Order: sequence, then structure tokens, then C-alpha cells
Amino acid sequence: MIEIPAFSLPSPFASLGRRLPQWPHGLALSIALNQALRKGLLALDEIDALEGLPVRIRVIDAGASADVVLRGGRFRAAPARGEAALTLSATVSAFLQMLTRQEDPDTLFFHRRLAIEGDTELGLLVKNLLDRIELPAALLGRQSP
Repeated sequence: MIEIPAFSLPSPFASLGRRLPQWPHGLALSIALNQALRKGLLALDEIDALEGLPVRIRVIDAGASADVVLRGGRFRAAPARGEAALTLSATVSAFLQMLTRQEDPDTLFFHRRLAIEGDTELGLLVKNLLDRIELPAALLGRQSP
């Protein structure tokens, strides 16, 4: 299994990242989320509450953010205008630890390594959804049983 240590990128990364266009991040995230829907890692009936609401994922130490919106059962990159209905913020390592199930979202949240801002009910839905996602063992560097 891959072991992700807790770390933060050096501050020049965030400084540079904030100066770069952010729309490619939203496009990449929407492609990944749509792939997760197709593969059954996400269930559309579980995320229908997100319909039409902009969600922002901020990678603090990279100075990057990705804005997506669910429309008609597909995620799309959203323009980063104004406030998002929900913003999840963490460092690169915290997001990687969450994706590899090394840490669960609750632990990261209570240790203040994951910030959830905006609609509380939506935040709980997304946090619980993230906690239930099972990535294929091959992606996590594990052998299948």
C-alpha cells in the first residue's frame, strides 16, 4: 500500500499556482468525476443534491482550485465566479491521503487538515460520499484478493 506522509508544498508553489489559469483544474476534475460516475464509483442518485450548485476544490499549498457543477447528470467545469455553494480545502497530501483511504474525511476535518465551507448539508453529503468511494486496488498499489 502507498503511504502518503503529511506534508505541504513549499510556498513558491502556491504563489505560482495562484497566478496560473485555474480553468484547466476544473476541466480535469470534471473529467475524473464523470469517469467515476461511469465506473460506478459514484452513484448519480447519491449526488443529485449537487445539481446546479458550484463546488470548489482548493488545494491550498499548490495555489490551485477546481470549480465544477453537476448539470443533467454530468459534471462540467464551472467558471470561478463568486462564491461556490460548497468549498473543500486541503493540502495536496491531505487530498491524497483521503483518496488512498489512508485518512478518512472526518479525521482530516477534525484535525483541521480539511476545511468545508458553505452549505453545511451539502458539505456533509460530499464528505460522506468521499468516505464511501472505493478506488480500485490497482490504483492504490494493492494486490487484488
